[in-house]
Amino acid sequence: MTLEQLVVLNAIVEQGTFRGAADYLNKAQSAISHMLRKLEDELGFSVLSRENYRPELTEKGEVFYRHSLRVLQRVQDLKSIAKTLNSEQEAEVALTVTATFPFSPILGLIGEMTSRYPATHIRVTRDNMGGSLEKLLADEVQIAISTLDGVPLDRVEALPLAPVTILPVAHPDFPAARGGIVNSDAEMQSHIQVVVSDSGSANKQSRGLLPGGQRWTVSDFATKKEILLANMGWGGMPQHMIQGELDQGDLVRLNVEGYPPVQAEHFVMRRRDVTIGTVAQAVWDRLKSLNSGS
Repeated sequence: MTLEQLVVLNAIVEQGTFRGAADYLNKAQSAISHMLRKLEDELGFSVLSRENYRPELTEKGEVFYRHSLRVLQRVQDLKSIAKTLNSEQEAEVALTVTATFPFSPILGLIGEMTSRYPATHIRVTRDNMGGSLEKLLADEVQIAISTLDGVPLDRVEALPLAPVTILPVAHPDFPAARGGIVNSDAEMQSHIQVVVSDSGSANKQSRGLLPGGQRWTVSDFATKKEILLANMGWGGMPQHMIQGELDQGDLVRLNVEGYPPVQAEHFVMRRRDVTIGTVAQAVWDRLKSLNSGS
């Protein structure tokens, strides 16, 4: 079975006659008939009935033809992808988004880029703290969204995005949450603080730690949230991740001396010494517009 045979079958069905298919494909009618016979011989059944003036699909031929259309469509898709790959568009664009940044605008961006550049694979990872910068500097990603902690601005171009509010929270029955009192550092040291580990190779947790306090370390905010909801500790959480729980009273804000709500500034970043491709530039431009609200 060959692709050309499927093209011939499709032309016969669409044009309605062998002559019409021959004219459409610019082939001799005898060649059209020969290719169809070879296809039917290989299949072991007749695809077209020739009893009437116009050939008609047989019962088995109807099923086979429907599946053949899928193959032809996939071939067309592959041709389109090959054409795109032969242009200046990249085969893949990679970006990393720090775990504290909302993911919903990124989803919209991925959908838009996939529609505009279907041949380019968009790869997105989520990292904690230094992990995003580490991947950017190692050229594992073209674009990173993170805070400016440790960023060498002589090597990295950074543009501001919307800030993210980090709130200290706990279960309403957590001892430090009762009565809305202000808790001192010394009082909080007896309570378990749940922290998210750095995904960078140095793996250093350095943000929002209570000196001398008890702590549990987890790999992501989803796990941290489950622990807080289970009334097994306290910790800082991005407000957008817990707004529903705050509204329902499943989590409450804590008053901790020296640990007020924090406005964490986030930035979209790329290396100054690397020229990015067409699709990566489109991603960069779209992320820039997030700051302007467009």
